[in-house]
Amino acid sequence: MTAVIHHNPDCGTSRNVLALLRAGGAAPVVIRYLDTGWTRPQLLGLFAAAGLTPRTALRIRRSPAEALGLTDPAIGEDALLDAMLIHPILVERPIVCTPRGTRLCRPSETVLDLMDRWPPGPFHKEDGQMILNTEGNRVA
Repeated sequence: MTAVIHHNPDCGTSRNVLALLRAGGAAPVVIRYLDTGWTRPQLLGLFAAAGLTPRTALRIRRSPAEALGLTDPAIGEDALLDAMLIHPILVERPIVCTPRGTRLCRPSETVLDLMDRWPPGPFHKEDGQMILNTEGNRVA
């Protein structure tokens, strides 16, 4: 399976998603967006494909969003996008693209919908939460 993950290695959810992709047999292209930054066309394309807007993709927790005044509903989408270009951390992560679609994969198990083959079970997140049981089925 071809996959691209917009990844932050300091994020547990992003690490879980990357581990799920690899355990499922994918060799994903890993884009460390905090290092590379974003372009306007790239973000607009990702958001459109994932059904997101700059507002719904805005990361508030552990980001400068509040300090920059970006949580104010009066701030327009273009202003949010401009801020995301300056501060890549403002984009919620991870965003994964596969032939099955593009999604913001929060929680981690959301990525399973984009995968052709799931990892063998059991599979646990870093925090120990089981998401695939011994039979390889999703755990609710």
